[in-house]
Amino acid sequence: MLSFLPAIDRYIFRLVIVPMLGVFALAASLLLLDKMLRLLDFVAVEGGPIGVVFQMLATLIPEYASLAIPLGLLLGILLAFRKLATTSELDVFRAVGLSYGRLLRVPFAITAVLMTVNVALVFFIQPVSRFTYERLEYELRSGALGASIKVGEFTTLADRMALRIEESENDGRDLKGIFARVANDRGQVLSISAKEGSFLATTDDPDTIILRLSEGTIVQDTGSQTPRVLTFTRHDLPIDLPAIEEFRDRGVEEREYILPELLRIGWADNASESKRDASQASFNFRLVEVVMMALMPLLAVALGIPPKRSTSALGVFLSIIMVVAYHKVNQYGEDVAALGIVDPIIALWLPFFLFAALIIWMYYRVAIVPGGQAIGALENWFAKVTKRFGKLFKRNRRVVLDEADA
Repeated sequence: MLSFLPAIDRYIFRLVIVPMLGVFALAASLLLLDKMLRLLDFVAVEGGPIGVVFQMLATLIPEYASLAIPLGLLLGILLAFRKLATTSELDVFRAVGLSYGRLLRVPFAITAVLMTVNVALVFFIQPVSRFTYERLEYELRSGALGASIKVGEFTTLADRMALRIEESENDGRDLKGIFARVANDRGQVLSISAKEGSFLATTDDPDTIILRLSEGTIVQDTGSQTPRVLTFTRHDLPIDLPAIEEFRDRGVEEREYILPELLRIGWADNASESKRDASQASFNFRLVEVVMMALMPLLAVALGIPPKRSTSALGVFLSIIMVVAYHKVNQYGEDVAALGIVDPIIALWLPFFLFAALIIWMYYRVAIVPGGQAIGALENWFAKVTKRFGKLFKRNRRVVLDEADA
Protein backbone atom coordinates (compact mmCIF):
# COMPACT_ATOMS: atom_id res chain seq x y z
CA MET A 1 0.00 0.00 0.00
CA LEU A 2 2.91 2.34 0.73
CA SER A 3 5.16 0.99 -2.02
CA PHE A 4 5.55 4.49 -3.51
CA LEU A 5 7.45 5.57 -0.36
CA PRO A 6 11.18 4.92 0.12
CA ALA A 7 12.03 1.94 2.30
CA ILE A 8 13.21 4.18 5.17
CA ASP A 9 9.88 6.04 5.23
CA ARG A 10 7.93 2.78 5.19
CA TYR A 11 10.02 1.48 8.07
CA ILE A 12 9.48 4.62 10.16
CA PHE A 13 5.77 4.54 9.31
CA ARG A 14 5.49 1.01 10.74
CA LEU A 15 7.42 2.01 13.85
CA VAL A 16 5.12 4.98 14.47
CA ILE A 17 1.72 3.61 13.50
CA VAL A 18 1.70 0.50 15.71
CA PRO A 19 2.27 2.18 19.11
CA MET A 20 0.16 5.15 18.04
CA LEU A 21 -2.87 2.98 17.34
CA GLY A 22 -2.20 1.08 20.56
CA VAL A 23 -2.23 4.30 22.58
CA PHE A 24 -5.41 5.42 20.79
CA ALA A 25 -7.16 2.19 21.71
CA LEU A 26 -5.84 2.15 25.28
CA ALA A 27 -6.65 5.78 26.05
CA ALA A 28 -10.12 5.62 24.49
CA SER A 29 -10.90 2.34 26.25
CA LEU A 30 -9.87 3.63 29.67
CA LEU A 31 -11.87 6.84 29.25
CA LEU A 32 -14.95 5.01 27.97
CA LEU A 33 -14.80 2.29 30.62
CA ASP A 34 -14.55 4.85 33.41
CA LYS A 35 -17.51 6.77 31.98
CA MET A 36 -19.50 3.60 31.33
CA LEU A 37 -19.37 2.62 35.01
CA ARG A 38 -20.75 6.02 35.99
CA LEU A 39 -23.45 5.90 33.31
CA LEU A 40 -24.52 2.39 34.33
CA ASP A 41 -24.98 3.61 37.89
CA PHE A 42 -26.81 6.74 36.70
CA VAL A 43 -29.15 4.82 34.37
CA ALA A 44 -29.87 2.25 37.09
CA VAL A 45 -30.81 5.00 39.55
CA GLU A 46 -33.04 6.73 36.99
CA GLY A 47 -34.61 3.42 35.97
CA GLY A 48 -33.89 3.84 32.27
CA PRO A 49 -33.22 1.21 29.59
CA ILE A 50 -29.71 -0.19 29.45
CA GLY A 51 -29.41 0.62 25.74
CA VAL A 52 -29.22 4.34 26.46
CA VAL A 53 -25.83 3.77 28.13
CA PHE A 54 -24.28 2.82 24.81
CA GLN A 55 -26.01 5.70 23.03
CA MET A 56 -24.52 8.15 25.54
CA LEU A 57 -21.08 6.53 25.28
CA ALA A 58 -21.22 6.86 21.48
CA THR A 59 -21.82 10.60 21.80
CA LEU A 60 -18.72 10.90 23.99
CA ILE A 61 -16.38 9.22 21.49
CA PRO A 62 -15.59 12.47 19.58
CA GLU A 63 -14.69 14.26 22.82
CA TYR A 64 -12.43 11.46 24.02
CA ALA A 65 -10.93 11.04 20.54
CA SER A 66 -9.87 14.69 20.48
CA LEU A 67 -7.92 14.03 23.69
CA ALA A 68 -6.50 10.66 22.64
CA ILE A 69 -5.31 11.73 19.18
CA PRO A 70 -2.58 14.20 20.31
CA LEU A 71 -1.42 11.85 23.06
CA GLY A 72 -1.34 8.86 20.71
CA LEU A 73 0.53 10.86 18.07
CA LEU A 74 3.13 12.01 20.58
CA LEU A 75 3.75 8.59 22.13
CA GLY A 76 3.72 6.82 18.75
CA ILE A 77 6.54 9.03 17.39
CA LEU A 78 8.37 9.05 20.72
CA LEU A 79 8.42 5.27 21.08
CA ALA A 80 9.46 4.87 17.45
CA PHE A 81 12.51 7.16 17.82
CA ARG A 82 13.32 5.68 21.22
CA LYS A 83 13.52 2.25 19.59
CA LEU A 84 15.75 3.65 16.85
CA ALA A 85 18.02 5.22 19.46
CA THR A 86 18.29 2.26 21.83
CA THR A 87 19.03 -0.16 18.97
CA SER A 88 21.66 2.22 17.47
CA GLU A 89 19.71 2.39 14.20
CA LEU A 90 19.45 6.14 14.65
CA ASP A 91 23.26 6.40 14.67
CA VAL A 92 23.37 4.50 11.39
CA PHE A 93 20.82 6.83 9.79
CA ARG A 94 22.72 9.85 11.00
CA ALA A 95 26.05 8.40 9.78
CA VAL A 96 24.73 8.04 6.21
CA GLY A 97 23.66 11.68 6.17
CA LEU A 98 19.96 11.48 7.11
CA SER A 99 18.98 14.47 9.24
CA TYR A 100 16.25 14.51 11.85
CA GLY A 101 14.16 16.60 9.48
CA ARG A 102 14.41 13.87 6.84
CA LEU A 103 13.50 11.16 9.37
CA LEU A 104 10.50 13.20 10.54
CA ARG A 105 9.01 13.45 7.05
CA VAL A 106 6.52 10.62 7.61
CA PRO A 107 5.68 11.61 11.22
CA PHE A 108 4.84 15.13 10.02
CA ALA A 109 2.66 13.68 7.24
CA ILE A 110 0.79 11.60 9.83
CA THR A 111 0.49 14.73 12.00
CA ALA A 112 -1.08 16.69 9.13
CA VAL A 113 -3.71 13.99 8.61
CA LEU A 114 -4.54 13.78 12.32
CA MET A 115 -4.71 17.57 12.61
CA THR A 116 -7.34 17.56 9.85
CA VAL A 117 -9.29 14.88 11.70
CA ASN A 118 -9.03 16.82 14.96
CA VAL A 119 -10.25 20.02 13.29
CA ALA A 120 -13.36 18.19 12.13
CA LEU A 121 -13.83 16.74 15.62
CA VAL A 122 -13.43 19.84 17.78
CA PHE A 123 -15.09 22.36 15.46
CA PHE A 124 -17.98 20.35 13.98
CA ILE A 125 -18.58 16.83 15.34
CA GLN A 126 -17.83 17.31 19.04
CA PRO A 127 -20.23 20.26 19.64
CA VAL A 128 -23.17 18.34 18.14
CA SER A 129 -22.32 15.10 19.94
CA ARG A 130 -21.97 16.93 23.24
CA PHE A 131 -25.43 18.47 22.78
CA THR A 132 -26.83 15.02 21.97
CA TYR A 133 -25.34 13.67 25.19
CA GLU A 134 -26.96 16.47 27.22
CA ARG A 135 -30.31 15.79 25.52
CA LEU A 136 -30.14 12.07 26.27
CA GLU A 137 -29.30 12.79 29.91
CA TYR A 138 -32.21 15.22 30.16
CA GLU A 139 -34.66 12.78 28.58
CA LEU A 140 -33.48 10.05 30.92
CA ARG A 141 -34.07 12.25 33.95
CA SER A 142 -37.47 13.38 32.70
CA GLY A 143 -38.64 9.87 31.81
CA ALA A 144 -38.85 10.40 28.05
CA LEU A 145 -36.62 7.38 27.49
CA GLY A 146 -38.98 5.04 29.26
CA ALA A 147 -37.80 5.08 32.84
CA SER A 148 -39.11 1.92 34.46
CA ILE A 149 -41.04 1.33 37.67
CA LYS A 150 -38.53 0.27 40.32
CA VAL A 151 -39.27 -3.09 41.93
CA GLY A 152 -39.89 -2.95 45.67
CA GLU A 153 -40.12 0.86 45.81
CA PHE A 154 -42.97 3.33 45.74
CA THR A 155 -43.09 5.32 42.51
CA THR A 156 -45.13 8.53 42.27
CA LEU A 157 -47.06 9.06 39.02
CA ALA A 158 -48.87 12.28 38.11
CA ASP A 159 -48.49 13.48 41.73
CA ARG A 160 -51.71 11.71 42.77
CA MET A 161 -50.77 8.05 42.41
CA ALA A 162 -48.28 5.93 44.31
CA LEU A 163 -47.43 2.55 42.76
CA ARG A 164 -45.43 -0.36 44.10
CA ILE A 165 -44.73 -3.76 42.56
CA GLU A 166 -43.09 -6.86 43.99
CA GLU A 167 -41.88 -8.51 40.78
CA SER A 168 -41.29 -7.44 37.18
CA GLU A 169 -40.85 -9.82 34.26
CA ASN A 170 -40.56 -9.67 30.48
CA ASP A 171 -38.80 -6.26 30.50
CA GLY A 172 -41.48 -4.72 32.71
CA ARG A 173 -44.45 -5.91 30.66
CA ASP A 174 -45.65 -8.41 33.28
CA LEU A 175 -46.04 -7.18 36.85
CA LYS A 176 -46.81 -9.14 40.02
CA GLY A 177 -47.75 -8.14 43.54
CA ILE A 178 -49.16 -4.70 42.71
CA PHE A 179 -50.30 -2.05 45.17
CA ALA A 180 -51.59 1.36 44.06
CA ARG A 181 -52.92 4.32 45.99
CA VAL A 182 -54.90 6.89 43.99
CA ALA A 183 -56.30 10.21 45.24
CA ASN A 184 -58.74 12.53 43.46
CA ASP A 185 -59.58 16.21 43.79
CA ARG A 186 -62.48 15.52 46.21
CA GLY A 187 -60.24 13.89 48.80
CA GLN A 188 -61.32 10.34 48.04
CA VAL A 189 -58.59 7.68 48.12
CA LEU A 190 -58.53 4.32 46.35
CA SER A 191 -56.25 1.61 47.69
CA ILE A 192 -55.83 -1.08 45.04
CA SER A 193 -54.05 -4.41 45.38
CA ALA A 194 -53.78 -6.98 42.59
CA LYS A 195 -52.03 -10.27 41.95
CA GLU A 196 -50.90 -9.42 38.43
CA GLY A 197 -50.93 -6.55 35.97
CA SER A 198 -49.51 -5.13 32.78
CA PHE A 199 -49.16 -1.76 31.06
CA LEU A 200 -51.10 -1.16 27.83
CA ALA A 201 -50.86 1.77 25.44
CA THR A 202 -53.92 3.76 24.34
CA THR A 203 -54.57 4.78 20.76
CA ASP A 204 -56.65 7.88 21.44
CA ASP A 205 -54.44 9.61 24.03
CA PRO A 206 -50.65 9.17 23.93
CA ASP A 207 -50.36 10.88 27.33
CA THR A 208 -52.38 8.16 29.07
CA ILE A 209 -51.57 4.48 29.58
CA ILE A 210 -53.70 1.69 31.00
CA LEU A 211 -52.58 -0.46 33.92
CA ARG A 212 -54.64 -3.66 33.51
CA LEU A 213 -54.97 -5.41 36.86
CA SER A 214 -56.05 -9.01 37.49
CA GLU A 215 -57.51 -10.65 40.62
CA GLY A 216 -57.45 -7.89 43.16
CA THR A 217 -59.29 -5.69 45.63
CA ILE A 218 -60.23 -2.01 45.67
CA VAL A 219 -60.76 -0.20 48.96
CA GLN A 220 -62.43 3.20 48.51
CA ASP A 221 -62.06 5.66 51.36
CA THR A 222 -64.79 8.28 50.91
CA GLY A 223 -64.25 10.00 54.22
CA SER A 224 -67.04 8.10 56.00
CA GLN A 225 -66.46 5.63 58.78
CA THR A 226 -67.03 2.53 56.63
CA PRO A 227 -64.88 2.27 53.46
CA ARG A 228 -66.26 0.53 50.41
CA VAL A 229 -64.57 -2.73 49.34
CA LEU A 230 -64.74 -4.22 45.85
CA THR A 231 -63.11 -7.36 44.50
CA PHE A 232 -62.46 -7.76 40.79
CA THR A 233 -61.22 -10.25 38.25
CA ARG A 234 -59.95 -7.58 35.85
CA HIS A 235 -59.78 -3.83 36.25
CA ASP A 236 -58.31 -1.17 33.96
CA LEU A 237 -56.69 1.74 35.77
CA PRO A 238 -55.90 4.78 33.57
CA ILE A 239 -52.67 6.57 34.42
CA ASP A 240 -51.95 10.09 33.21
CA LEU A 241 -48.32 10.43 32.20
CA PRO A 242 -46.54 13.59 33.35
CA ALA A 243 -45.95 16.18 30.65
CA ILE A 244 -42.41 16.13 29.29
CA GLU A 245 -40.86 19.48 28.58
CA GLU A 246 -38.93 19.87 25.35
CA PHE A 247 -35.18 20.05 25.69
CA ARG A 248 -33.47 23.38 25.12
CA ASP A 249 -32.03 24.39 21.76
CA ARG A 250 -28.39 23.79 20.97
CA GLY A 251 -26.07 26.68 21.76
CA VAL A 252 -26.80 27.55 25.38
CA GLU A 253 -23.17 26.63 26.08
CA GLU A 254 -20.35 27.82 23.84
CA ARG A 255 -18.86 24.36 23.52
CA GLU A 256 -22.00 23.37 21.58
CA TYR A 257 -21.32 25.89 18.79
CA ILE A 258 -19.72 24.72 15.56
CA LEU A 259 -17.05 26.82 13.82
CA PRO A 260 -19.29 29.15 11.71
CA GLU A 261 -21.42 29.89 14.78
CA LEU A 262 -18.39 30.69 16.91
CA LEU A 263 -17.07 33.10 14.29
CA ARG A 264 -20.45 34.75 13.81
CA ILE A 265 -21.23 35.23 17.53
CA GLY A 266 -17.67 35.95 18.69
CA TRP A 267 -17.30 38.98 16.46
CA ALA A 268 -20.94 40.12 16.19
CA ASP A 269 -21.72 43.72 17.14
CA ASN A 270 -25.25 42.84 18.27
CA ALA A 271 -24.12 40.09 20.67
CA SER A 272 -23.57 40.80 24.35
CA GLU A 273 -20.04 41.28 25.61
CA SER A 274 -20.19 38.15 27.77
CA LYS A 275 -21.38 36.11 24.80
CA ARG A 276 -18.58 37.45 22.59
CA ASP A 277 -15.95 36.76 25.25
CA ALA A 278 -17.15 33.18 25.76
CA SER A 279 -17.31 32.46 22.01
CA GLN A 280 -13.86 33.93 21.34
CA ALA A 281 -12.42 31.96 24.26
CA SER A 282 -13.94 28.71 22.98
CA PHE A 283 -12.71 29.35 19.43
CA ASN A 284 -9.15 30.14 20.52
CA PHE A 285 -9.05 27.19 22.91
CA ARG A 286 -10.03 24.72 20.19
CA LEU A 287 -7.68 26.30 17.67
CA VAL A 288 -4.64 26.34 19.96
CA GLU A 289 -5.23 22.69 20.91
CA VAL A 290 -5.15 21.71 17.22
CA VAL A 291 -2.15 23.89 16.31
CA MET A 292 -0.10 22.44 19.17
CA MET A 293 -0.25 19.06 17.44
CA ALA A 294 2.16 20.42 14.78
CA LEU A 295 4.90 20.51 17.44
CA MET A 296 4.30 16.98 18.75
CA PRO A 297 6.91 15.36 16.44
CA LEU A 298 9.62 17.75 17.68
CA LEU A 299 8.69 17.11 21.32
CA ALA A 300 8.64 13.36 20.69
CA VAL A 301 12.18 13.40 19.27
CA ALA A 302 13.47 15.63 22.08
CA LEU A 303 12.10 13.35 24.80
CA GLY A 304 12.33 9.99 23.05
CA ILE A 305 16.11 9.82 22.57
CA PRO A 306 17.81 8.82 25.85
CA PRO A 307 21.49 9.52 26.63
CA LYS A 308 24.11 7.16 25.21
CA ARG A 309 24.35 3.79 26.93
CA SER A 310 21.05 4.48 28.69
CA THR A 311 17.63 2.89 28.37
CA SER A 312 15.85 5.34 30.65
CA ALA A 313 12.13 5.82 29.98
CA LEU A 314 11.98 9.16 31.79
CA GLY A 315 11.13 10.95 28.55
CA VAL A 316 7.97 8.86 28.10
CA PHE A 317 6.58 9.86 31.49
CA LEU A 318 7.72 13.46 31.12
CA SER A 319 6.00 13.78 27.73
CA ILE A 320 2.65 12.68 29.19
CA ILE A 321 3.02 15.10 32.12
CA MET A 322 3.90 18.01 29.82
CA VAL A 323 0.99 17.44 27.42
CA VAL A 324 -1.58 16.94 30.18
CA ALA A 325 -0.29 19.96 32.11
CA TYR A 326 -0.42 22.13 28.99
CA HIS A 327 -3.99 20.99 28.32
CA LYS A 328 -4.98 21.98 31.87
CA VAL A 329 -3.33 25.39 31.43
CA ASN A 330 -5.38 25.88 28.26
CA GLN A 331 -8.58 24.95 30.07
CA TYR A 332 -7.82 27.51 32.78
CA GLY A 333 -7.01 30.09 30.10
CA GLU A 334 -10.34 29.42 28.39
CA ASP A 335 -12.20 29.89 31.68
CA VAL A 336 -10.62 33.24 32.53
CA ALA A 337 -10.97 34.44 28.93
CA ALA A 338 -14.66 33.46 28.86
CA LEU A 339 -15.21 35.59 31.97
CA GLY A 340 -13.59 38.57 30.23
CA ILE A 341 -10.80 38.78 32.81
CA VAL A 342 -7.98 38.23 30.30
CA ASP A 343 -7.92 38.60 26.53
CA PRO A 344 -7.99 35.18 24.77
CA ILE A 345 -4.79 36.03 22.89
CA ILE A 346 -2.92 36.41 26.18
CA ALA A 347 -4.70 33.64 28.08
CA LEU A 348 -4.29 30.99 25.39
CA TRP A 349 -1.67 31.99 22.83
CA LEU A 350 0.96 33.25 25.29
CA PRO A 351 1.23 29.78 26.95
CA PHE A 352 1.31 28.28 23.45
CA PHE A 353 4.30 30.38 22.33
CA LEU A 354 6.11 29.72 25.61
CA PHE A 355 5.52 25.97 25.31
CA ALA A 356 6.46 26.06 21.62
CA ALA A 357 9.71 27.89 22.44
CA LEU A 358 10.53 25.24 25.04
CA ILE A 359 9.86 22.42 22.55
CA ILE A 360 11.96 24.04 19.83
CA TRP A 361 14.83 24.58 22.27
CA MET A 362 14.65 20.94 23.41
CA TYR A 363 14.63 19.74 19.80
CA TYR A 364 17.56 22.03 18.97
CA ARG A 365 19.57 20.55 21.85
CA VAL A 366 19.02 17.00 20.57
CA ALA A 367 19.08 17.48 16.81
CA ILE A 368 21.62 20.29 16.29
CA VAL A 369 23.98 20.47 19.28
CA PRO A 370 26.59 17.67 19.08
CA GLY A 371 26.09 15.34 22.02
CA GLY A 372 23.27 17.55 23.31
CA GLN A 373 20.53 16.26 25.53
CA ALA A 374 17.33 18.17 26.27
CA ILE A 375 16.72 16.58 29.66
CA GLY A 376 20.26 15.46 30.44
CA ALA A 377 20.22 16.91 33.97
CA LEU A 378 16.90 15.23 34.73
CA GLU A 379 18.20 11.96 33.31
CA ASN A 380 21.26 12.10 35.57
CA TRP A 381 19.14 12.94 38.61
CA PHE A 382 16.67 10.16 37.76
CA ALA A 383 19.51 7.67 37.35
CA LYS A 384 20.98 8.61 40.74
CA VAL A 385 17.59 8.33 42.48
CA THR A 386 16.94 4.97 40.84
CA LYS A 387 20.38 3.72 41.87
CA ARG A 388 19.87 4.82 45.48
CA PHE A 389 16.49 3.13 45.65
CA GLY A 390 18.04 -0.02 44.21
CA LYS A 391 20.76 -0.03 46.88
CA LEU A 392 18.18 0.62 49.61
CA PHE A 393 15.99 -2.31 48.59
CA LYS A 394 19.04 -4.51 48.13
CA ARG A 395 20.21 -3.65 51.66
CA ASN A 396 16.77 -4.30 53.15
CA ARG A 397 16.59 -7.64 51.38
CA ARG A 398 20.00 -8.61 52.75
CA VAL A 399 18.87 -7.74 56.30
CA VAL A 400 15.72 -9.83 55.93
CA LEU A 401 17.73 -12.80 54.65
CA ASP A 402 20.23 -12.52 57.54
CA GLU A 403 17.38 -12.44 60.08
CA ALA A 404 15.80 -15.47 58.44
CA ASP A 405 19.11 -17.42 58.62
CA ALA A 406 19.54 -16.46 62.28
